[in-house]
Amino acid sequence: MGFAKADEPGEAELILLNTCSIREKSEQKVFSEIGRIKKLKSKNPNLIIGVCGCIAQREKEKIIERAPEVDLVFGTLNFSKLPEFLKELEIKGKITRVETLIRQKTGNEAINPSQPFSLNIKRENGIKACVTIMEGCNNFCSYCVVPYVRGPERSRLEEEIVGEIKNLAQEGFKEVTLLGQNVNSYKGKTGNGNDFVRLLERVNEIDGIERIRFVTSHPKDFSTELINALASLPKVCEHLHLPIQSGSDRILKLMNRRYTANEYKDKVNILRDKIPGVGLTTDIIVGFPGETQKDYEDTLKILEEVTFDSIYSFKYSPRPQTDALNLKETLSDEEKSDRLFKLQNLQKSITLKKNKAEEEKIKEVLVESESVKSPDKLTGRTRENRVVNFEGDRSLIGKTIKVKIKKGYSNSL
Repeated sequence: MGFAKADEPGEAELILLNTCSIREKSEQKVFSEIGRIKKLKSKNPNLIIGVCGCIAQREKEKIIERAPEVDLVFGTLNFSKLPEFLKELEIKGKITRVETLIRQKTGNEAINPSQPFSLNIKRENGIKACVTIMEGCNNFCSYCVVPYVRGPERSRLEEEIVGEIKNLAQEGFKEVTLLGQNVNSYKGKTGNGNDFVRLLERVNEIDGIERIRFVTSHPKDFSTELINALASLPKVCEHLHLPIQSGSDRILKLMNRRYTANEYKDKVNILRDKIPGVGLTTDIIVGFPGETQKDYEDTLKILEEVTFDSIYSFKYSPRPQTDALNLKETLSDEEKSDRLFKLQNLQKSITLKKNKAEEEKIKEVLVESESVKSPDKLTGRTRENRVVNFEGDRSLIGKTIKVKIKKGYSNSL
């Protein structure tokens, strides 16, 4: 349509805010950002401000009611129609376009509408690319808004994904990360539970692609077949992100996660037996409604027993439409913050110990770029997804090299 990327917001004629609704704090940030952009619109009345993504999917026209400076609101299911919306804006003053998928919730499951979707993505040249393989979620974890803003599970066609990755390889990309709310549920052809493993096998055969990663897996669906694929496919990296959320079986049941802490640990043990040294990361929520001191201590215990490489940890944040809204909050924000602080400090000590254990080892690193903190150094990642900063010539960017680890720190090697 003739648009080109602007270097600064002040130079732009179109600003899009792609929004997340997973936590309350992310929503607050969006409206703060709109307030800042509003000043640009006073200088340039022709500036178009658009809000898309998950908050747009949920709030719809309420966004323009709250922030009249916004011109365009569109949801998670119609990104591809942006050009149409911009043309329509030339005629109409403001537009809200949010599509929904028909959903029937039966117990803990959503009926899959079996609606494949296509993407038309233009990427800048690079070394790593993310490739969406599926959208939506049928799990209905009691704290999570994702099924309501992303819709039921929909998988892209296998041939379409493989074709996109072949094109990426021809363009010089070395690593792909396959994306989905729950990649284990990917249904390409048969829908028999092994479709994701088959997809990994096909991507593994693509010339030019050196590394394959994927996020995110749900523990209840994490199968022995997938563990075997991780162990046997040479391009699939030895790293897994497997969210546990809590170490307490009582809280896991309230969260509707459908596994126990012991079932989770059993799968991790099988994984580590097959792939010694595998990198393992997770998500944890503290302060879920009804979480007692014992529940919290069970979570600390799981950190000590499983010894994750790193964690993404959050205070529970009540979200609209979720079942957890019906549960009574039992902790103050201060108590949640205190529990989060202690949990993160425990993990920092675990991560540092694991990183120091890498010292003197020789690791295979895909060189990604200059180091942000030290431009005189290069940065890349090991197959286990640990960040490595080292001295080297810029000509190494894009290459896979061997690096001897001299020092392990809390966040990098």
